[in-house]
Amino acid sequence: MNRILNWKWALLAPIAGLLLTLSFAPYDYAFASIFSLMYLYRVWSIYPLKYSVILAYLFGLGLFGSGIWWVYISVHDYGGADITSAGLLTLLLVSIWAIFPALTAVIAVPFLKSTSVWIRITSIAVLWVAVEYFRGYWLLNGFPWLQIAYSQLDTPLAGFAPVLGVYGVGFFLAASAFVLVEMLTSQLAVRQGILFLLLCWGGGGILKTVAWTHSIGAPIKITLVQGNVSQEQKWLPDQQINTLKRYQELTEQHWQDSNVIIWPETAIPAFYTQVKNFFLEPLAAIAHQHNVDVVVSLPSSGEDNEYFNSVLVLDNLDQFYHKNHLLPFGEYLPLQPLSGWILNLVNIPLGSFTAGEDRQMLLRAGGYPFITTICYEDAFGEQVTRQLTDAAYIVNVTNDAWFGDSSQAYQHMQMAQMRALESGRYLVRATNTGVTGFVAPNGSILKQAPLFTATTLTDSIVPMTGLTPYARFGDNAVFALLIAVVLIINLCASNKWQKVLQRA
Repeated sequence: MNRILNWKWALLAPIAGLLLTLSFAPYDYAFASIFSLMYLYRVWSIYPLKYSVILAYLFGLGLFGSGIWWVYISVHDYGGADITSAGLLTLLLVSIWAIFPALTAVIAVPFLKSTSVWIRITSIAVLWVAVEYFRGYWLLNGFPWLQIAYSQLDTPLAGFAPVLGVYGVGFFLAASAFVLVEMLTSQLAVRQGILFLLLCWGGGGILKTVAWTHSIGAPIKITLVQGNVSQEQKWLPDQQINTLKRYQELTEQHWQDSNVIIWPETAIPAFYTQVKNFFLEPLAAIAHQHNVDVVVSLPSSGEDNEYFNSVLVLDNLDQFYHKNHLLPFGEYLPLQPLSGWILNLVNIPLGSFTAGEDRQMLLRAGGYPFITTICYEDAFGEQVTRQLTDAAYIVNVTNDAWFGDSSQAYQHMQMAQMRALESGRYLVRATNTGVTGFVAPNGSILKQAPLFTATTLTDSIVPMTGLTPYARFGDNAVFALLIAVVLIINLCASNKWQKVLQRA
């Protein structure tokens, strides 16, 4: 084991992090993720804990610095912070998230002292996705961006998504990279390594051919409206009527050719009570005459000064879906009062919303109930599957205008694609500026609107029923299974078990 840190390995660390970013949309070099993970596993194998943590942190800086730099656009261009403050806040965020690869190293390096190669491989692969789960679902309400599985939508490993979800896919990707390192360093027999890779990638390819769900009715013709209202103008009082007119005019073009018309997140820049009488009720009456369901999104208010980010169908103005998984530092402020003090210091105004209930009555459009997700709720698998039994398709409404012309919109669409694949449902996604599109149950994009264009997108989807294994059992079962695999391998590799086998 090296006791002195080689500067070449240190230089490669952020480059390896950048390489992982390139595996995600819009770059889509999916296999770059393997080389990136191979780097980490190798340095953890040859360096002691102190240096391994340093290299993992540098890796994290490269990954998140290149992968979520677009936070700067939101903070500076739309949040009102000056260049210095926006840069420092972005750097702070990147520095915090870079801790997670380092945290993985803290736990992983001791496992690499294991005498069994398969214990090393499987334990660290489980550890990697477990840390991803912690940062992606629990910490600060979750930030699941750049989880490795999303890079694999177009590879055979995607076949595991309906069975084991995003963390199962991530496990097989990480394990594949670690197997390659062990093979190249002669710690694992080539025959065993090739067999494992064939089982992973070949098995995933076979699973991609399995249809886990089936149709329950005739196709539904849906139109998605992309208003392309600039974020600077959206909430100005004197622009409200112009925005409403734009969406109404785009909608009226499709009274004759659509069953459902969907608007993006907060397409209506006013509270429900402010627009109900003069706008929503007349539009609902026209939609009813044409037998079209119009799904709109707007803020709404409740009792005790509660404010919600909401979606409703104009056919039923009394039923709302209120966003359940709020965006930290966007729709609410965690770590109070510290976070509030920092953001007030740099003069960034943010919303203060209330989360809706975990389980809400499903909205209906086109004759079928659907799962509603608002903005980055589509980044959470169990958020989508918790009521999937009763839903025929998935609707996501989003406003990614906060991040300008950056990779963020493409990364976000990639996550939405994974939700369609995990659930075996069509997913329709209406956004303000892009990426608006239709996603098939196999995770492929059927049709997509151009970015930063006021337009509509029309296509047909099929209502589906049935549950994939992942939708049936969820993330807890996936982790229980992965941990069980590690324990079984550990048992099989133990001396006591070897003696039992020899006696048999």
